[in-house]
Amino acid sequence: KGIYDEALSSFFRNVDARNGGDRPDIYKGKICSLKARALLIDMEEGVVNEILQGPLRDVFDSKQLITDVSGSGNNWAVGHKLYGYRYRESIVEKLRKTAEHCDCLQCFFIIHSMGGGTGSGLGTFVLNLLEDEFPEVYRFVTSVYPSGEDDVITSPYNSVLAMKELNEHADCVLPIENESLFDIVNKIHQMVNSGKLGSTVKQNSLVTSSAGGVKTVQEKPFDAMNNIVANLLLNLTSSARFEGSLNMDLNEISMNLVPFPRLHYLVSSLTPLYTLADVNVPSRRLDQMFSDAFSRDHQLIQADPKHSLYLACALLVRGNVQVSDLRRNIERLKPSLHFVSWNQEGWKTGLCSVPPVGHSHSLLALANNTCVKPTFIELKDKFMKLYKKKAHLHHYLHIDGMEQSCFSEAISSLSDLIEEYNELDATKGGPRTDPSRLKIA
Repeated sequence: KGIYDEALSSFFRNVDARNGGDRPDIYKGKICSLKARALLIDMEEGVVNEILQGPLRDVFDSKQLITDVSGSGNNWAVGHKLYGYRYRESIVEKLRKTAEHCDCLQCFFIIHSMGGGTGSGLGTFVLNLLEDEFPEVYRFVTSVYPSGEDDVITSPYNSVLAMKELNEHADCVLPIENESLFDIVNKIHQMVNSGKLGSTVKQNSLVTSSAGGVKTVQEKPFDAMNNIVANLLLNLTSSARFEGSLNMDLNEISMNLVPFPRLHYLVSSLTPLYTLADVNVPSRRLDQMFSDAFSRDHQLIQADPKHSLYLACALLVRGNVQVSDLRRNIERLKPSLHFVSWNQEGWKTGLCSVPPVGHSHSLLALANNTCVKPTFIELKDKFMKLYKKKAHLHHYLHIDGMEQSCFSEAISSLSDLIEEYNELDATKGGPRTDPSRLKIA
């Protein structure tokens, strides 16, 4: 609409660019200059410079960037111990500045990768800073986990060292795997190319090239993959931005989906996925959409929740959907899902009445499920292969403040986490005993 309203104000400030944007936001009126409520940090300036030359350059405030020249060399210790302490003051100051412009600070999103040095090391350092500076504010972390075709040899070290920090300092982690994103983008391509469902591709959409023809899938379509993660975050925050009959605050997700503090890893699945291709597809039937959300094809991590144990599940629906539709679908799906015996009714629902652009409705399912365990076990195995031989350790240990105990603590933290999931899995399929009720004389 071109108007600065509440939906926009949650992620952007509307500033007068002429005075450098330090005055209060301009409310209730036309958009002057939008600046994202974001802090971009990368120790390799190339990536941030690309953004500053790209189509989004005006959205990011140039005062909210922190870069270095050389990068962290795929070394967690350099990102966490070296750059962390070097840039600590600067990061805290910029965080405070951004937070001061918020009327009602609801939570922080940290988006980082686990395999590289800056993402894992400095990313988790920032997580610790947030806990120190804003202990009351929830911390949601979207982490890209290394996948099979990983190009970083030391990524098992970086990931396991980062996992220890996530276990201790994050409120919710939404793991994402590049492989899953790549598969989703491939599926979209196949749909477009097969001409099924009468799909016509809009010109110049993200998945197509500037020539309008569909790109070949050989190159990794990072734009389209990032687009999926952006859609995950949009669905997650829709209740905070738009009206709805069942509103869901972000802190309610952590409150309802995380029964034990360390088991805060949520598997996300999105539907419909074809929105991301800008394909004009007739919208799926509502019930089909709920079924899709529980199928493996729609998940952003390769896991199998149906055959694992659910601790809780949240459904965030957007569009013209009634509470009765939600109830009906939950009852329909329930028999096929295994919930822990003490939380058989572990459903949290949110209804937002504004659908995503170009669609009648969409759904994001967040499952706290033991199916994340294989991802962690695989990570542990890869770590142990390197660690048994003490391979590459010297690169980490020559950094000030980094000792070998950091590695042993990190791997024992991960082993404890896997063990907690094992204990829960052991209860699966046991008899459903209803707890004895209180007898009131």
